[in-house]
Amino acid sequence: MSRSVAFHTLGCKLNFSETSTLSRSLESEGFVKRDFEDLADVYVINTCSVTDNADKECRMIVRRIQRRAPEAFVVITGCYAQLKPQEIANIEGVDLVLGAAEKFNLARHLADITKAPADNGGAKICSCDIDEVQGFNSSYSLTDRTRAFLKVQDGCDYNCSFCTIPLARGHSRSDTIAGVLNNMQELAANGTREIVLTGINLGDFGKGNDGGKAHDSSFFELIQEMDKQEGIDRIRISSIEPNLLTNEIIEFVAGSNKFQPHFHIPLQSGSDTILGLMRRRYRTDLYTERVAAIKAAMPHCCIGVDVIVGFPGETEEHFKETFDFLHQLDVSYFHVFTYSERANTLAAGMKPIVPVGKRNERNKILRTLSYQKMSYFTEQHRGSMRKVLFEIADKNGVMDGYTDNYIKVQTNYQPELVKNIVDWVI
Repeated sequence: MSRSVAFHTLGCKLNFSETSTLSRSLESEGFVKRDFEDLADVYVINTCSVTDNADKECRMIVRRIQRRAPEAFVVITGCYAQLKPQEIANIEGVDLVLGAAEKFNLARHLADITKAPADNGGAKICSCDIDEVQGFNSSYSLTDRTRAFLKVQDGCDYNCSFCTIPLARGHSRSDTIAGVLNNMQELAANGTREIVLTGINLGDFGKGNDGGKAHDSSFFELIQEMDKQEGIDRIRISSIEPNLLTNEIIEFVAGSNKFQPHFHIPLQSGSDTILGLMRRRYRTDLYTERVAAIKAAMPHCCIGVDVIVGFPGETEEHFKETFDFLHQLDVSYFHVFTYSERANTLAAGMKPIVPVGKRNERNKILRTLSYQKMSYFTEQHRGSMRKVLFEIADKNGVMDGYTDNYIKVQTNYQPELVKNIVDWVI
């Protein structure tokens, strides 16, 4: 009798690509994939730990599984599992905790899915010190969507004062260009029309398994080679640090038919004082230059921004600097994160602490500004014709699509439009 497995993913696009790869590995071992809301023999939660909410959500999901399927075998992996394995092991209902080094050995660990007694003193933990994590595990998402997330890089050698990702993912390392192109071909063979390049620090692409420049390549060289490949129509760069986004990358994207006019560039704060406390590797002047360079080459380009509110020491004046900076900047939308204290980070001990209510208030203000920015960006293109790739999903008779420059469009569901790139008047 086949065993069944259901997956749930928390966090970033990188996590989604890894979950999809884990799912395929188990299916090849004879597991039957189930929807996460259905009954299954095994539930796997691939976690994030960027914010406190991600930790809480993991615990809440385990409780839901306990109520629905108390005999099911529960596995927790991902960033939260690497950072706080013992904390997770003590959650009632969890049977196995897999750290960063063991995540991709999931099939081997599930050879025995005998559920441990409730009084066994905690789940089994398979983890190691993050410094011992070596190697790059290739991943991509392969679902019923037209768009796939392709992981090309992992880990980070930066040490931003608020961030636990280096502790959860290890040092920067990446796939080879040949490995990426091979995955690209596999995705094309499965009918994927658009790829989103993902990584923890994409612009740092080229480092080998030991963190050195073993592959002797760069992100710019990678995108040049990807641009030559047949079978994939559109490629997006999911997120790239402003200090690693070079003029040659911008100019290349501007001249490419495959790479889309869409960048997502982390900012985190519009105050140079706060950027210094965050230990970011740029200041607002460089960020302004990068945005100006993009808009000069591609006036129609969509630019997304990551920003954190409520960082320790962020005064009303600092927040006003961020608001004013973003307000005048020619960007299209924000991903706004409310700062939450993360253990073993420099920021966790910084003072003064911004009250949680004030953090939430600032988050709301920036999300409102983001909505206004995206509305304005969309209106700028109203009446123009753009290339739109339509999704598969039928949402109560409606279907979604995205222009090359990431404007969402909706129309009545038409099967002939599914997975097709068409000229569309916004």
